Amino acid sequence: MDKRDWTGVFPAITTPFHKDFSVDHEALGEHAKWLIENGCVGIVALGSLGESQTLSVDEKVRILETLRRALPTNVPVIAGIAGLSTPECVSLARRAESVGCDGLMVLPAYVYKGDWRETKAHYSAVIGATALSCMLYNNPIAYGTDVTPDQLSELADIHANLHAVKESSGDVRRVTHVRARLGLRLNIFAGMDDMILESIPMGAVGWIAGLVNAFPAESVRVYELGRDGRMDEARALYEWFLPLLRLDTVPKFVQLIKLVQEEVGHGTAIVRPPRMELEGEERAQVLELIRESIAKRPILTHLHSA
Repeated sequence: MDKRDWTGVFPAITTPFHKDFSVDHEALGEHAKWLIENGCVGIVALGSLGESQTLSVDEKVRILETLRRALPTNVPVIAGIAGLSTPECVSLARRAESVGCDGLMVLPAYVYKGDWRETKAHYSAVIGATALSCMLYNNPIAYGTDVTPDQLSELADIHANLHAVKESSGDVRRVTHVRARLGLRLNIFAGMDDMILESIPMGAVGWIAGLVNAFPAESVRVYELGRDGRMDEARALYEWFLPLLRLDTVPKFVQLIKLVQEEVGHGTAIVRPPRMELEGEERAQVLELIRESIAKRPILTHLHSA
């Protein structure tokens, strides 16, 4: 995998669980195949939406093995790399490479919010642990660590295998700034669901998406229309999609997206503690939104063009 492959729609795949909270590997493999059949380019596993914080290292490796077996060899499997310590993340990166992953999405360390010297050392150790193509995940809202365009440029100068950045600051101006600072050195991905159509004209070439787990065809179509400059058509579909896409931007996004999956028949709402499934009025309100959106779901034609 190289920089040319870091384009298009990559689902941040959810992790399906049985009722006893063990990983449902059969459902995981089938879900990944369905996403690719509906036009997605590759799969990103073990991200925040994949409930990575609740998974043991061995469970993470088994998930990666399941995805690699389930998908054709030409479909990239990307491992999200995150943990409490740098050595843990370096080890996971190497194990991801050993089971056939094509790339890494590298997160900052959990819990401890380091300064730039520490953050740079962490990212550098993980990116440098393998020869795999890497995407840096910048999410200051969730992780409290912001990698600025100048800092990103420092890492890009050190690591030839840093090929992309997932930008989740929530500020589309950051996309512009990264492009201005690094030119075409890195491919930029929108990292929040409700910023894709704003990000593409500014230079984003891909989308690490969440609601794609329930609506892959619509997600791919929005991206393609924006990419191809067909903004009127893109905006019409985006406006239908936005109430759902905004579910990706709140603290209970995992519960919400899994509930959407359950409603469309492609997953269950089961989450691992400390998360708990929605209930009562909260659940009722979300279900009303989901069902209203499904009732208005547009009919798509000419899907996933080249």
